[in-house]
Amino acid sequence: MSQNVHRAKRILLRSGKSPYDVVPVEEALHRDVIATNSGNLIFSDAAHKILETPRAEVVSNGIRTDVAAAGRINEQYDAFVVPLANAFRPSFEPQLKRLTRLIGKLRIPVVVLGVGAQAGLDYNPARLKPMEPAVREFVSAVLDRSASIGVRGEFTERYLKDMGFRDVEVIGCPSLFLYGKELAVHKRAPGLTAASRIAVNGSHNAVQKQGLDRIIRRTHERYPHLRFIGQNLSDARQLHWRDLSDPNGRVTAMPTHPDHPMYREGKARVYIDPVTWIDDLRGFDFSFGSRIHGNIAALLAGTPATVLCGDSRTLELCRYFDIPHRLIDGLSENPEDSDPARLYEEADFTGLISGHHERFERFTAFLDKNGLENTFTHGDGGAAFEQRMGSLAFPAGIRPWNDTDLISLTTRFGWLYSRIDELSKDNTKLKRELARVKSDAKAPAAPVPSASVYRRARRIVGRPIRKVIQSGRG
Repeated sequence: MSQNVHRAKRILLRSGKSPYDVVPVEEALHRDVIATNSGNLIFSDAAHKILETPRAEVVSNGIRTDVAAAGRINEQYDAFVVPLANAFRPSFEPQLKRLTRLIGKLRIPVVVLGVGAQAGLDYNPARLKPMEPAVREFVSAVLDRSASIGVRGEFTERYLKDMGFRDVEVIGCPSLFLYGKELAVHKRAPGLTAASRIAVNGSHNAVQKQGLDRIIRRTHERYPHLRFIGQNLSDARQLHWRDLSDPNGRVTAMPTHPDHPMYREGKARVYIDPVTWIDDLRGFDFSFGSRIHGNIAALLAGTPATVLCGDSRTLELCRYFDIPHRLIDGLSENPEDSDPARLYEEADFTGLISGHHERFERFTAFLDKNGLENTFTHGDGGAAFEQRMGSLAFPAGIRPWNDTDLISLTTRFGWLYSRIDELSKDNTKLKRELARVKSDAKAPAAPVPSASVYRRARRIVGRPIRKVIQSGRG
């Protein structure tokens, strides 16, 4: 009994990886540790740091929802914490249902941090009507195991309350509380010039349908030190492997596409780890674009940022945190309206900074209500976390593959060789198992195609090896 009294609470955190996991680029892309979008790691890393105290150990679940693991989770953990982004959207419904099935089998508290519904800028939830039963089941399962559910902003709060749920609290996103109640954003220059370092970000949807391609093109012409920061897994694979197998590979207006001039000039990046992302942005003068977490990374770095909002998920977070923002609709028509110099001049960070302390207190009160301590109130303020992170050597941001040097080729093909070798061993093992089954059942075993190893290797990298070789030579 006395041993259990002093046992640290074990918290299972839904996240692609632990912040302490140093994963080589090739392995990170193969395993998809960013869960298709590197912005996910910004809020999951923040949640990990916030919840890690002398009395609480935080363990990443690796993002995969394994319903069969419910028994083990009940035995080994004291709480399941689920940071989410725009989970109430049609494309996420299958994952939401699996998550609901898992939660339904848990006997431990389940706490959701900052879930959001996704609609248009008009906050009309009509497109979400078909998935309303899935949302109801999920929220009901969560509230059966927690005091309240934390949502991103005003739209999601109203959406759930209109369904009849009352224990709904607006807490924003954990990402902006990475440094607790501290948040300092300053304009380090009176204005932007051609010499300014500017970061731009955006989704494929914003590039294709909302005019962001025109904004990026004009900005690239005016500001030589512009850098595009992508977030999708497909962006990262295009930069590292020149892999165009994903449907996003058809969007040539995206700076992560090998045909884009910013790619050829080496002016694009994707980050696997938030720590390197934030550190790099400290050296920039301004960040803007349609990615909410791409701009939150800049704000955490102390760099001014403006969000170009194209839907409710970005708009409600900007309104809650008082982040400078503009509606992207129509913004690309007038070049001056979207010029970074004007956005920088108009950006006012007074509300963001002055209201941060109150929002932090609201967030930690939500954690308290749900039985969770935080490092800023009950720990060392994250000092041990930062010290450990500082001792690790994370890979740099992924750059466009424009190199033809031997080292560049050796690194990539060394990894490919190791994967093919591993797959060959798996294939040999499979042949033995099939032979044993054939022997036991006295029946013909299913043939093993001779090209199976090559095909599996192709699936790993996304393109034929010969294509990668040709790209390296070009």
